[in-house]
Amino acid sequence: MNFRFYARGHHAVLSTHPTTLELTKESTLGKNGNCIIAVGSSAGLRDLPQAMKNALSSESSTARLTLMIGGHRFSTEGHGAQGLTFSHPTDIVVRKSGFLSDRTLMVHADRVAADLPKSLVELLQDPGRKILVELAVET
Repeated sequence: MNFRFYARGHHAVLSTHPTTLELTKESTLGKNGNCIIAVGSSAGLRDLPQAMKNALSSESSTARLTLMIGGHRFSTEGHGAQGLTFSHPTDIVVRKSGFLSDRTLMVHADRVAADLPKSLVELLQDPGRKILVELAVET
């Protein structure tokens, strides 16, 4: 099952957080948002298809979030978890840990914000850049 949406870059993207990666529908980004790698997202967790939310509510599901910008691709893979609510209206957070909140998309991810290549971070710092985001879920 696949779901595609768009986000855009922001001049304040740092991409240095060692345990999370976040996309947000918000249009601004402060200096403390070092996990946020894109703003202006066309989807928050609440907007995911119900079938995808149902699938990700199981520990046996796997998810892959892929960013495509210019000729660059970056993917992170993780797992669903019982107790995920997918209720946050603006944020999508990928976590290396097993922490659950209304902002969590997947847990135990293999890559997060600090793992993005410098060349990709530079593209994400351009507010004029449109980023295609694809979420793939398998049960």
